[in-house]
Amino acid sequence: MEKAFRIHSYPLKGGITATPEFAKKKLADFAVNPGLKCSHGCLYCSSGAMLRTHKAFGQLRENPFQFGYAIVDPSIPQRVANDAVKIKRRGTIQLCTTVDAWAPEAQEHNLGRQCLQAILAQPGWTVRILTKNAAVSQDFDLIEQYRNRVLVGLSITATPEKEEIVNILEPNVSSIKDRMSVMVEAAARGLRTYGMLCPLLPGIANSPEQIDMLVKFALDCQAEEIFAEPVNPRGPGLKLCQQALQTWGYDTEAKSIEKIRNRTNWSRYVVNLVKHTQQAIRKYTDISALRFLLYPSGLTPEDRTEIQNDDAGVV
Repeated sequence: MEKAFRIHSYPLKGGITATPEFAKKKLADFAVNPGLKCSHGCLYCSSGAMLRTHKAFGQLRENPFQFGYAIVDPSIPQRVANDAVKIKRRGTIQLCTTVDAWAPEAQEHNLGRQCLQAILAQPGWTVRILTKNAAVSQDFDLIEQYRNRVLVGLSITATPEKEEIVNILEPNVSSIKDRMSVMVEAAARGLRTYGMLCPLLPGIANSPEQIDMLVKFALDCQAEEIFAEPVNPRGPGLKLCQQALQTWGYDTEAKSIEKIRNRTNWSRYVVNLVKHTQQAIRKYTDISALRFLLYPSGLTPEDRTEIQNDDAGVV
């Protein structure tokens, strides 16, 4: 299991930033991220592709597409506090969108809790927490004080029987079982929750039976909404996932990943994922609960038309 061994402290300029793309997805109006690279090391992560032009990577002599290091900003809570006061048009802030605020290096500086405190100290803000780390449960005492203004979500990327495979692709995150346990605890405490099934990788978490199980689990945790998403093909993530699975002997799953490195196959994978997710949602609740996140630019014209014929819940 790979561990981050180089931790860079790097001051960022922003605190709370507007996120028009996430607003379109109905996720959040603003974002807070505590750095540029987290140590969770998810091989499919597309953050490197999005952040690759940031000058920090050149200054620190790090490759945005490689692993084994983290870039964190310990001073971010103060800028978040300043922005939380200064910004007058308030709404929902996602903590986080590209870098996890409960990753180990962020935990060392207590950044998740400090950012939460800074935001919630000001009226009018709502926070949507998104993490893959069970450590967020250590801050449930704070969240309980503002329970109507915080939504808790842990990204659940597979069903428990796929734990060994997930550990290869997400080497430094909390286990699926632990993430699920935290969601159960959040619901038991009466906290607001939402489901985040992202990404649902082919051959690992995209069968109708698996999606059905994940949707039911989210609803059992009182999820107000369920977000789902295909894997983002940008950057080298798919190739890295394929190679890692081959190395560990998961040849069938590796071939499933290799197949969608072709645009036409990726497009069909998305069509089927949309259908299966819609079916599961309709089985257990109203389709209005679904938020299937999709950038349509990678779809073939035929597949785009097929999705448009029944695009309920597709954002």
